Amino acid sequence: MANQVMRSTVTLKDGLKVEAESRGFKVIVDEPQQMGGSNLGMTPVELLLSALGSCLTITITMFSKAFHIDIKDLKVDVEGDFDPMGAMGNDPNARSGFTEIRVNIHISSDAPESRIHRLIEMAEQKCPVSDTLRHGVGINAKFELNTEIVSA
Repeated sequence: MANQVMRSTVTLKDGLKVEAESRGFKVIVDEPQQMGGSNLGMTPVELLLSALGSCLTITITMFSKAFHIDIKDLKVDVEGDFDPMGAMGNDPNARSGFTEIRVNIHISSDAPESRIHRLIEMAEQKCPVSDTLRHGVGINAKFELNTEIVSA
């Protein structure tokens, strides 16, 4: 199977509220009011944590049949340490991103713990979001400047 190009288009809507769209699905992303937003959606960093938790949940579920594990219940809690002063440029010594991300997987199954442990290890290796965060990826950012004058 050939490589796929995944796409997302993010458009500024109002204030700090943006709309992210992929394959016709839309998500509102915003900042809390104390950060200048309108608190109408998750922040980008919360969305990143949610993407990791969602990806792990889906990957665990996809591989569970191959491991002969019947999952009765599955929940993934994800939390990260983040210093907003770094992202806002107020502390030049603080990172702009997470310094650590912790994942706690709650799984209910009758399968032996050793098999569940192997399933979780496989999911951590095969989850695309986890892989991207663990190993990094180059980002090639370009911009286009629209110099059209918009009259009211």
